Amino acid sequence: MRLAVITAITMIAFAANSVIGRMAIGSGTAPLIDPASYSAVRLISGAATLAILVALTGNRDGVKRSPQPGAWTSAFFLFLYAVAFSYAYAALDTGIGALILFACVQATMIGWSLKEGDRPALLEWLGLIVAFGAFVWLVSPGLSAPDPVAAALMALSGIAWGVYSLRGRGLGDPIRSTADNFLRSLAYLVPLALIVVVARLPLHAAMAGLLLAALSGGVTSGLVYVLWYRVLRQIGATQGAIVQLTVPVIATLGGTLLLGESWSFRLVLSSLLILGGVALAIVAKQRRT
Repeated sequence: MRLAVITAITMIAFAANSVIGRMAIGSGTAPLIDPASYSAVRLISGAATLAILVALTGNRDGVKRSPQPGAWTSAFFLFLYAVAFSYAYAALDTGIGALILFACVQATMIGWSLKEGDRPALLEWLGLIVAFGAFVWLVSPGLSAPDPVAAALMALSGIAWGVYSLRGRGLGDPIRSTADNFLRSLAYLVPLALIVVVARLPLHAAMAGLLLAALSGGVTSGLVYVLWYRVLRQIGATQGAIVQLTVPVIATLGGTLLLGESWSFRLVLSSLLILGGVALAIVAKQRRT
């Protein structure tokens, strides 16, 4: 029961990142904060929260560790995920954004498995084809299609998060590594600031927007990543991937209840096909291995 509760809290928090991002950045004609500032505050608050957590937990097991177990490449993909995520939610509804993000994360990880020589069985291919076809239909032009630039940015965000996740597999101390990657990601805010200045992108931040960004970075990102690592140790990677199928659904419900977003037929049907196809592929792979 305790594991189920922690898992549910973690999935709700993952979905809350989408709801909070949309609430802060995409609030109609008067957003509470611009995407660049949201990204910066999110990364800074995540780095600060995890640094405090590392300091409080200390070296309880007596194992000597590297003071900086992270990596600049991982930090870059973390940064890219956060920035692309923020700019995408300036134009995407909560549920569509979460669905695109989730689909691209899974596609990246499945694609890496294929590159490494994994050979899916028939049912796995069927699930992947159904999911990919539904994803193409979701983002294809039409009256209810999402903004193409925003959809591309969210796809980039999902790919970046997928790469970051792949690079983090098998870490001996994931909490310290995540804390260090968050800290390193702050260096990439310098070129982002230069781009914003040169391109004269708008900058504005209400207090509510700053608080939402800090909440996303410190709580629903930083602290919840720690919970997620604990959950994964107990349920395994396959079950973890299946559990994450609930995130786009929860995010869509949150967008409907809190932001008044509507459900289109395309979103509902494509969600069922994408999530069902991915679930079929995951279960089929588990049986094969």
